[in-house]
Amino acid sequence: MTTMRQSVLWNRVNRVFLYLAITALFILVVFPFYWMIVTSLQPQDSVMSVPPQLWPTHPTFQNYIDAWNSAPWLRYFGNTLFVAVASTLISLTTSSLAAFAFACINFKGKEALFSLVLSVMMIPAATTLIPNFLIIRTLGWYDKFYALIIPFAASVFGIFLLRQYFMSMPKELWEAAQIDGASRLRYFRSIALPLAKPAIVTIAINSFLGSWTSFLWPTVMTQSQNKQLIEVALNSFLGEKGQQWSQLAAASVFTTVPIVVLFFFVQRQFIEGIGGGGVKG
Repeated sequence: MTTMRQSVLWNRVNRVFLYLAITALFILVVFPFYWMIVTSLQPQDSVMSVPPQLWPTHPTFQNYIDAWNSAPWLRYFGNTLFVAVASTLISLTTSSLAAFAFACINFKGKEALFSLVLSVMMIPAATTLIPNFLIIRTLGWYDKFYALIIPFAASVFGIFLLRQYFMSMPKELWEAAQIDGASRLRYFRSIALPLAKPAIVTIAINSFLGSWTSFLWPTVMTQSQNKQLIEVALNSFLGEKGQQWSQLAAASVFTTVPIVVLFFFVQRQFIEGIGGGGVKG
């Protein structure tokens, strides 16, 4: 009886520590975003007040108006959305086709080629920056949207994740499709892809967010203002505004909100895609 009580007590203590750890982690993750919102609602002369205000005494939206009118944000949003959608669609197409080939088609050197593809993940992106830049300049794509889309036309992570999903599908599905006279392309389009929807959604989210938050590559590849993406524009805005922290916070809020809202609506599918293993036979 005593042992049972000790076990129950120990479980309760563990649960309390777990909740405390989760709460602390939540605060660490959410507080910077909360503080950004608070700063964006404060007058400039109140931002550096001591002690700092956890909520503005006199909240104002003037910072948002001033920040929005200081730059062509609609153009930047449009550029970023176009690049993100285009690169995501192309990446999904190439990744799904390559993954299906690695998972379901037997050809000589398949395992060696797949290992070579995976090895690309080990190469830091910074080491390929200059070679990729020289290639883009040679192709005449500098300061064009091609330079922001084509280099991200394939995803090694997407190929790996979709390959795992396709490999976990029962072979009986392909055998039944063959009996019905389906080709591999039809099986891929009508059966394999719909069953791999969680992985496809995960890859789409990962690719879209990667394009939306990309900074280094667009900074190197674009020169004219009408080709700038949102992160590059925000950095330029930082340089122009200097110590105008309230306007900087306001600009950061309305450039961050779209991806936060997007992830809020698709987080369940994202988690399913990462944690799932495809269809169980």
